[in-house]
Amino acid sequence: MDEGELIDRVVAGDAAAERAMYDAYVDRVYRLAYRLAGDDDLARDITQDTFIRAFDRIATFRRQSSLATWLHTIGVSVALNRMQTVKRRYAREAPLDGITEPSVTTRLAEPDLKQRLATSIDALAPGYRAVFVLHDVEGFTHEEIGEALGIEIGTSKAQLFRARAKLRVALADFAGEWLS
Repeated sequence: MDEGELIDRVVAGDAAAERAMYDAYVDRVYRLAYRLAGDDDLARDITQDTFIRAFDRIATFRRQSSLATWLHTIGVSVALNRMQTVKRRYAREAPLDGITEPSVTTRLAEPDLKQRLATSIDALAPGYRAVFVLHDVEGFTHEEIGEALGIEIGTSKAQLFRARAKLRVALADFAGEWLS
């Protein structure tokens, strides 16, 4: 069944078509959610909320983009909203006693580049992280990112440039190991 027929059947309320749509896209939506949120439980919640919202709004899908792009747009929106909520909750709950002055972190003898990269990506501002993940990890074009996030193509390019610059700074101490 092609994408158009699948959408028509989902709009008509066909439970088998809804299941087929979910099965076809759940892994991609989860990967995106996990890359944006950096937490398995939060990514699962975001994935679930993405599909709930998609099924509620499938009748309004204008078919100007692919179903995958539309689902990713919803997923990014849900993820950014959820992460903002989580960030506010943690900010309110963070105990202030026992806080010390920031110190210089020392580099471990055997750094784990993969973990450091994931941590650095998680530390990016939500907009930078979304554009970076969508472009460099998921392979979306700036046009698709602009449509998904509701931003201009130039904004997408600028945010990607800034995200990469921040990651270069965060991972600069690894450069020597990989150049030799």
